[in-house]
Amino acid sequence: MRSARSARPLALAAVTVALAAFAAPAAAADDLATAHARLETPPNFDDKAGGSANADDPAIWNHPSDRGGDLVIGTLKKAGLAVYDTAGHEIQRLPAPAAPGDGDSPGRFNNVDVVYGWKLGGKKVDVAVVSDRGRDTIRTYVIDPAAAKEHRAPLTDVTDPSAPPVFSSSAAEVNGQRTAYGLAAWRGGDGVPYVAVSRRNTTRVGLFRLVATASGKVGYAPVRNVDLPSSFALPDGGTWTPCEEPGEDPQVEGMVGDAEHGVLYAAQEDVGIWRIPLDGGKPKLVDRVKSYGVPSAYDPQTEECHVTGADPGYGGKHLTADAEGLTIYAKDDGEGYLLASSQGDNTFVAYDREDGNGYLGRFRIAPGTSVDGSEECDGAMVTSAPVGDFKHGLLVVQDGFNAPDETGADGQVRTNTNFKFVDWREVAEPLDLDVAPGDWNPRD
Repeated sequence: MRSARSARPLALAAVTVALAAFAAPAAAADDLATAHARLETPPNFDDKAGGSANADDPAIWNHPSDRGGDLVIGTLKKAGLAVYDTAGHEIQRLPAPAAPGDGDSPGRFNNVDVVYGWKLGGKKVDVAVVSDRGRDTIRTYVIDPAAAKEHRAPLTDVTDPSAPPVFSSSAAEVNGQRTAYGLAAWRGGDGVPYVAVSRRNTTRVGLFRLVATASGKVGYAPVRNVDLPSSFALPDGGTWTPCEEPGEDPQVEGMVGDAEHGVLYAAQEDVGIWRIPLDGGKPKLVDRVKSYGVPSAYDPQTEECHVTGADPGYGGKHLTADAEGLTIYAKDDGEGYLLASSQGDNTFVAYDREDGNGYLGRFRIAPGTSVDGSEECDGAMVTSAPVGDFKHGLLVVQDGFNAPDETGADGQVRTNTNFKFVDWREVAEPLDLDVAPGDWNPRD
């Protein structure tokens, strides 16, 4: 989301993007499907009265034996982490860390993901993993199934307090906020949880593994870095660099790991979606935003980017920048779908999960009779597994403009965000996608 916004590097030079690599059929003007949310979480208000709560990214956790104990976990930026039951009721709030000193940045939670079945302290546990943009750390929380089943506070922070910053080399650099931003986590074939973390305002994605300490806490160790391009060679022989504020590069936030296929998907906001091999192979741009290649320049007077020339026609057909939240609807045998938030036009795009990532359709979460839609969505998560009363799978999306509007004591409309819960059938049926509840188990 654009806000008012010593590992081995794998560097990439400016790349030539062949048009043939993006030969997906153009989307017709009327191909946009409509889905509606069944329920939503309480509103979050990003002001002092609301505790600076701003919903950003959700994760879904399946209880091992009781669908009534399933959870949705959401980041609230400066307000920390919220835990919801599958009726959308908040059952726990965990604060972000306070600033360690005067002038230091406080914690700010950006993205969250879940890893199942990690052996920690002699037993297998499930953990929620969070990127703390404010303090440049990866935070880890053990999930207690017994507490979740009873709708008691199920998350416990087990982060090693001595863990070093993810990217920064000093306190001053942490406070500069080129810090841990987007996050995706998964369990590798070796049973170890791996975490991909992007660096704010840069093209870097760092790969880490979680590490258990002797005291039972959790830290992390670097594996390698992937540096995506910041400029791109065009078919006409020119070079295009996405417009950013001075000193910034086109960053990544939305990511999702697909361990079964050995890839990480990363959404470079102003560029498109990358498929990054986890074995260190060369990343591939599998779709581009519509504005890819359009010349633009930053205007310091307006503090905005303005188009400076004609569209050369090298952009994609489906994504309107920013490209944001990525999530995978997993089916048996490695099949399923990759979903992406097309934040600029309040839609979502569905792709085939398997190699090639062919375009399958677009949809929006529109206002319904009792729950409003989703606009400027930052984060999303989908699962094919039954969740609570969502027996056919669940899609959870962030809503950047929750309705109805509420006015603060100053007479101004308050920044209001939350999460929407969408029955998977609402998405699948109009797009002719599969509904496969229970075919895939996140614990396998």
